[in-house]
Order: sequence, then C-alpha cells, then structure tokens
Amino acid sequence: MASSSCSLVSIHPPLTPAKIPTSTILILRNAGLILNPPPPPPSFSTLSSKPISIKPFLSALRASHSQKYVYHDPIPKFAEAETQKFKAELFNKLSKDKDKFGDDLDSVIDVCVKIFNDFLHNEYGGPGTLLVEPFTDMFVALKEKKLPGAPVAARASLLWAQNHLGHDWEVWNSNSPK
Repeated sequence: MASSSCSLVSIHPPLTPAKIPTSTILILRNAGLILNPPPPPPSFSTLSSKPISIKPFLSALRASHSQKYVYHDPIPKFAEAETQKFKAELFNKLSKDKDKFGDDLDSVIDVCVKIFNDFLHNEYGGPGTLLVEPFTDMFVALKEKKLPGAPVAARASLLWAQNHLGHDWEVWNSNSPK
C-alpha cells in the first residue's frame, strides 16, 4: 500500500525579502488519485506585503506528526463475506442492462469479482484504504478480454464499494469479539 508523507517547504523568491514575502507551502505526497486539483497559485499582486510566519505551521505539523493512524490488516473472513455480497449486488445492478452485456454478463461479473476479492484479501484494511486501482484494473481486464460494458461494470463496482465497503467493515468489526 502506498504511504503518504507531508513536508514543509519554504520558497525564497530571487528578489529581496522586503519586497516579496517568503511563501510557505505545505506539500502532501500520496501515491493515490487526487480527486480535486489544487487551486492556481496566487499572483504577486494578490500576495500580502506582510511576511508569513511559519511558527503556527510548524507547531501544527509537530502536533500531528505524533498522531499516526494505523490501518488494519485485511480480514479474510470479511473479504469472503463482502465478496459474496458484492457479487450478488453487482449481478443485480448489471443484469438490468442485458442489452449491453448480453451472454457475457457472467464473464464480466467473474472478472470484477476476482479483482475485488484479491483487493479485499491483500490490501483493504478498513475505511481510508479503498484504492482506485482495483477498479481501473477491472476496466483494463474487461477491455483486454474484449468483454462488453467495461466502463459500466467498473463504475458500478466502484460506486458500490464507495457506498458499502466502509460501513460493512465497521459493522463487521463492531460485531467481532476483541
């Protein structure tokens, strides 16, 4: 699983600090997909003439640095149960569009279920660990096998996972003995 990192960078413009303030930028690095692009950088005319203090940023960074969230390992029994639920619900969703899938519906579902099952067994560790890669893998695998409806199946799979997987994990773990 990809790790995330955070660093604080000071950018010193080539002009003198009295004329243009030092900018402090908090950079977040994550190997996952960025869903919202960052806003465009401000122009020099919109920058304040007052220098920016990095003390609040550093104290917030130090405070959050010690608060690490530990993701759980995948749970095989959860993966099996969730895969069966996913398969049944994906079949119900995709069978409504028989014209698109025709006789290949079972093959499309089998490809999606195998990839989803592998992801749950090997990578999913609860809310916050849902990645986009298994769903792009579904799309690519369906296209490579020349099966119909790759975009529809991959999107339906992703939407189902976004709407159910985190909640089902929480329910599963709240019912498990500790």
